[in-house]
Parts: sequence; structure tokens; C-alpha cells
Amino acid sequence: MKNVPPIYSLILSGLMIILCGASCQKDDDNTNNNTSNVTDADGNVYRSVAVGSQTWMSENLKTTKYNDGLAIPNITGAVEWEELTTGAYCWYNNDVNNKTTYGALYNGHAVNTGRLCPVEWHVASDAEWTTLITYLGGESLAGGKLKETGTTHWSTPNAEATNLSGLSFLPGGDRDFNGRFENITLAGYWWSSTANFSFSNWLRLIGNTGGAIARPSYNNEFGFSVRCVKN
Repeated sequence: MKNVPPIYSLILSGLMIILCGASCQKDDDNTNNNTSNVTDADGNVYRSVAVGSQTWMSENLKTTKYNDGLAIPNITGAVEWEELTTGAYCWYNNDVNNKTTYGALYNGHAVNTGRLCPVEWHVASDAEWTTLITYLGGESLAGGKLKETGTTHWSTPNAEATNLSGLSFLPGGDRDFNGRFENITLAGYWWSSTANFSFSNWLRLIGNTGGAIARPSYNNEFGFSVRCVKN
């Protein structure tokens, strides 16, 4: 067998390194390697996805019961919603047909009971949201990696959506403190369990026009979506 000239040996070695680099290294965007299912108090089954060191539900919560089986009041009237000081939920526009895709909107009082998510799960804290966002590249990029792609559920242009996290965040809109419904298909708002003041919690917000994720805080009278994270 003829010896391979040195120059060709270098070329072959270089190709092997490149090929191994493409196939052997960890793909930083392939975050959803492990999936499983979790069931809430109503019997709704959710897919969950491991992202970094955390495991998140890949759907918005839609339970009508706390994890101890107690019913969460479904408040349809705007005036009654505005005056609430205890936990409640609603469907966007009081239309149960929004349940399957977008889940429920919960007020901050429901979040603050600590009983909203299934047993062994909880509403993510502000710090846990930050951990997820940091893993996905920071606030300017993480929103795009969290959003479901396309315009089936997000309004055009759904800019920078890649869903590389596998979490398929959807824009369930909100119900404001006056009981008005707004922004479905345009924006998603997700509570954290962390208080900003005694009357408000931090949350996360993603819109249809970009890939950033914001960190506002809102009064507990508002209704927003919920994603649960495993204990």
C-alpha cells in the first residue's frame, strides 16, 4: 500500500475534525432532548420538555381546579373580575373554545395560592424564568426560541420565531383589571410566582413582532397565562 503524501494526510485529518465538530459536539439549540407527560387536577395531560437543568410544560395551563381538587371560580363578568381579591380564572372572551389551544387566564391571586400547578410542579419563580432565558441566549433572543413557529396561532409576522426550546409558547392574550380581553394571537403573558409589590407579580411577555422577551410586573387583578415547571 502506498504511503499517503503528508499534504493529503493533513487534508484528511482536517476533514475528520470538521465532520466530528458537526456531529460530535453538543448542539446548544437542541434543548428538548427529554420529554414526558404530566396530568393536572382536571385530568388534562400536558407534554413537558427538559430545557437545560429545568423541565417545563410545553402548553399553557388549563386546569379549573387547584391541585387539592378545590374548584377555581370561573368569573365571566367584568365588574366581578375587577373586584376580586381571591383566585379566579376565565377563558379568553369567556369562550371555552379557546381552552384547548391557549389555555386559561388566571389572576395573580390564583397564582399566589401555590396550588395552581399539578403536585410536584409549580408556577415558575422570577429567578427560574431568568434561568430559562439565560440558557436560551438572553432576553433579546429567548422569546423567538420559545415561540411556536408560523402564523396558525400567532398573528403575522411572528418575527424571529424558531421554537428551538420545544416549548411552543402561544399568545393567549390577557384580561385586564377592568375585565376587558385583549391581545390574543398578538402577545403572550406568563405569570411568575414572585411578587414585585404586595399587590403585583413579575411576569414575562412575548409579542408577535420580535424575538425578545420582556419582564414587566402587573397587578394581581390581571388575568394571564401560566406555565408550570417541575419541582
